[in-house]
Amino acid sequence: QVQLVESGGGLVEAGGSLRLSCAASGIIFKINTMRWYRQAPGKQRELVASISSGYLTNYADSVKGRFTISRDNAKNTVDLQMNSLKPEDTAVYYCNSRRVPGSPAEYWGQGTQVTVSS
Repeated sequence: QVQLVESGGGLVEAGGSLRLSCAASGIIFKINTMRWYRQAPGKQRELVASISSGYLTNYADSVKGRFTISRDNAKNTVDLQMNSLKPEDTAVYYCNSRRVPGSPAEYWGQGTQVTVSS
């Protein structure tokens, strides 16, 4: 039974910051890559950031230098610190993982809304 629960979304003015958190259960957390995706209205879901079991991170070009992904294996959580937010960051943000690495089955949280006003 896999469960991913996001929190921390909200409304913020351009230039502001938010910190998202995802709490995971039902997966072997410490061996899995964790990911944050987002989906804006009328657009495809896109990968924002990922962090591997070895703490290797990757970011979409659009968020490099502004967003930071981190994980806490003791708490089974992955966070996304978002700074210098722009209106184009407005989207529903989703946490994503697999139960074990390499599994074709992916799991998603319910999503948390981030709205950035201009």
